[in-house]
Amino acid sequence: MDQPIATRPARLAALHDALKNRILVLDGAMGTMVQRYGLTEAEFRGERFRDFHRDLRGNNDLLSLTRPEVIREIHAQYLEAGADILETNTFNSTAISQADYRLEHVVGEMNLASARIAREVADSFSVRTPGKPRFVAGVLGPMNRTLSLSPDVNDPGFRAVSFDEVRDAYREAVQALVEGGVDLIMVETIFDTLNAKAAIAAARETAPSTPLWISATVVDLSGRTLSGQTIEAVWTSVEHADPLIVGVNCSLGAHELRPYVAELARIAPCLVSAHPNAGLPNAFGGYDETPEITSSLLRESKFFRRLPCGHVWQADYSY
Repeated sequence: MDQPIATRPARLAALHDALKNRILVLDGAMGTMVQRYGLTEAEFRGERFRDFHRDLRGNNDLLSLTRPEVIREIHAQYLEAGADILETNTFNSTAISQADYRLEHVVGEMNLASARIAREVADSFSVRTPGKPRFVAGVLGPMNRTLSLSPDVNDPGFRAVSFDEVRDAYREAVQALVEGGVDLIMVETIFDTLNAKAAIAAARETAPSTPLWISATVVDLSGRTLSGQTIEAVWTSVEHADPLIVGVNCSLGAHELRPYVAELARIAPCLVSAHPNAGLPNAFGGYDETPEITSSLLRESKFFRRLPCGHVWQADYSY
């Protein structure tokens, strides 16, 4: 019986080999998929947190501990649809973000469980399709605190968190993700590159041999992040990390994302990624861009043309 690629060096060799030959497809959004299950407060809590003193519904990362079968099923659905890479269910799995739920003490468990679930599903599909190995990206989300901006308009110099606190929170997450078997560390949805620098420092200190994937998000048609940087400035801020991949995610939709992906491809000597969402919600909280529109934009040859730095990676977010 075939076995999955057992070691990280072997998986990384397979990853680099795949990148030389084709565009790789990232999975899609976790949150919208979880919403389809209509889970109750009791289901989010599970038996372990049945009597916990805070509401936990909506804390999707906790499901890796309380409803792992749901996360496992979502991962499998994306691989069935053709994805090459799974993201771990860890977008908010840092002590700083989990402080809102008073769950800082289980952050290590969250990251470890999420990585192991994704690894298990990816390996099971790799066995089924030996010619198409599947990979796992350990996700470090953007946090609910920013290092570049003050949360108090009356005190511009105030910061709710320090660089060292952010780095230490990311370090805890990275250590558990790597222990759980991820192939890459993805610092994603970057709206503040100082936060990203703390994540990069944590990754390089904790897992220096694990490749980095860095992905920023543009918040308006000016082409800037929330903290005011252009895409070129974002690259200047993170290029010291020598990432395997740099890209743009979420933002304003596939059509509006294209020029920023092209700009990265022009200036960054590495692989470039794009995983857009369906644009911004309309006045009713819905999305005017349908899956058919997004997929047609992603299929356009000029969006996925061969670029000087390598391949553009696709990610097709769910609705």
